[in-house]
Amino acid sequence: MTKRNATQSESGWMDSITRLGCIVCRLQGIAGAPSVPHHLLRGGRRIGHLETIPLCDPGHHQNPPTGSRKIPRHPSRVQFERAYGTEAELLQKTRILVARLNL
Repeated sequence: MTKRNATQSESGWMDSITRLGCIVCRLQGIAGAPSVPHHLLRGGRRIGHLETIPLCDPGHHQNPPTGSRKIPRHPSRVQFERAYGTEAELLQKTRILVARLNL
């Protein structure tokens, strides 16, 4: 499913998390870092647009700039989750922040 095929609530969620900025950067005190939606997987397949977290790209999503000390989700899931928490935990924190900030 692409954003083009997303429901109104799915599109709204992805717009909200994009406005929120990278969840990892925000938890580290850097608000508003530009981000892209990262889809969570179950059994190797995307769960859906409502199961996405915002990650900076390049950076915490993939291809971190040299010297940035950012651990990217792709291809380093284990190291990423050790450093920042599981994707499920980050999703929960994202939902709380989106609600609190009324995004």
